[in-house]
Amino acid sequence: MATSDPSDPQNHQSGNQSGNQSGGNQSGGNQSGGNQSNNKWLTMLGAGLGILMSTIDASVVNIALPTLVKVFDTSFARIELVTVSYLLILSAFVLGASRLGDMFGKKRPYLFGLIVFTIGSLLCGLAGSENALIGFRVLQGCGAVFLTGLGAAIVTEVFPDSQRGQALGIVSALAAIGLAIGPSAGGLLLGFFGWRSIFLVNVPIGIFATYIVFRYVPESVNTQPDARFDWVGTMMAVIVLGCFVIGMTLGQEQGFTSAWSLGLLAFFAIGLCAFIFAESRIKQPMLDLSIFRNLEVSASLLACVLMLAVNAGLLFLIPFFLESVLQYSAGQAGLLLCISPVISGLVSPFAGRLSDQLGARSISLAGLSLMLAGVLAIGTFDAQLTPWGYLLRVLPLGLGYGVFQSPNNSIVFGGVPNSRLSIASGLLSLARSLGQTAGIPILGAVFALRVASQAQTVSLSDLSDVPSKSVISGFEGGCYVAAALVIAAIVTTGWASWQGGRRASPES
Repeated sequence: MATSDPSDPQNHQSGNQSGNQSGGNQSGGNQSGGNQSNNKWLTMLGAGLGILMSTIDASVVNIALPTLVKVFDTSFARIELVTVSYLLILSAFVLGASRLGDMFGKKRPYLFGLIVFTIGSLLCGLAGSENALIGFRVLQGCGAVFLTGLGAAIVTEVFPDSQRGQALGIVSALAAIGLAIGPSAGGLLLGFFGWRSIFLVNVPIGIFATYIVFRYVPESVNTQPDARFDWVGTMMAVIVLGCFVIGMTLGQEQGFTSAWSLGLLAFFAIGLCAFIFAESRIKQPMLDLSIFRNLEVSASLLACVLMLAVNAGLLFLIPFFLESVLQYSAGQAGLLLCISPVISGLVSPFAGRLSDQLGARSISLAGLSLMLAGVLAIGTFDAQLTPWGYLLRVLPLGLGYGVFQSPNNSIVFGGVPNSRLSIASGLLSLARSLGQTAGIPILGAVFALRVASQAQTVSLSDLSDVPSKSVISGFEGGCYVAAALVIAAIVTTGWASWQGGRRASPES
């Protein structure tokens, strides 16, 4: 008997029976195999556009914040809520939105999310004050939670197991491309059409995506008509995750020793324990804790958090190096920052397809190893760095993340039954959000502490007066922490894979 790999698509717990065997899930039962095959790619288009828009909007607004401060004659701290409110909603409500997908099917909640996101984008583009803009960003975020929480689950459900890695690779590529083009696309729109265009551009895309999803996405096979929504667990998750996002944001702005930051993060830790206890006692919980009994699923979710923290943290630090040490313009730095996410987006579909053939474990670990090489290479940045030197150093990071992401996601979806695909998608979305939320302040704090120590200064409000060697030292410190996070992911993933291999060892 050959050794079985639980992360391999052929060994999915539920098998994704019936519709998947013919190239897609059932869609009313009256379609030919060719139509089903076409519909799965149209489903990918509809779900992919939603994922792309929601990913872009998580970062596209950042470049417009200085403009918005002038337009609305307000403070930078106030206008930051335009970004923070969106990320807060994404983190706090994604599990509840995902649970609705498992209860009632994924198509209708996803359509609802697309419509709300599109209306929210229109209202953001028409906002006449900062308060209105912040409120409409909250509405936009309420739609985005369904897009990020259910998009990958919809794609997983309509593609056969033999193509799951490839399909998730395309989804990962769209998310990476969204991350890459967000700041640059925002800058172009801002320069040519003004700040309102950053939001209004979503309206025609959202309408088109809504039509595609309504017309071609099949209703889910696995619904739970007798299920009850866990309001207690949802409210606890909103409060607990909200404390984490706000606590990390305040920690970045005021320092992690500030009373508010410490208090919120302490409440998050206590609240998380209370949430887990409550969910273990509820008959129909929002979050089925049995998912975490699968060691490889738990390890993959943790690895996702760690790698998003590394990616977000480095993308936050690299512009400081490029602009303060190498004296590059913001435009030049923005173009260089696009390289790593674009490489990830190009590689991810091929890595997913390779994981379909070879199994996800080994491909995921190979990606993590490449990421470690990339982080260590980026840590050697110096004042003599050339554009080609930059490219060669970030290349392994982009390749590694692209190779890691889709097989890692495939392990998560392969380790849960079909009735829990939505919550698995929500957990992956939450892992990405938490990683981004934590990575920037953690690596940023290390950077700031080392720069301040080297430069013997307290304030880092203006890096132009700080010696280059101090900035380089701070950047190296951030890279050391990033490397430690990658090593932790390698150890965790490798150990979980080894344990999974032991359980799947041949009996004869």
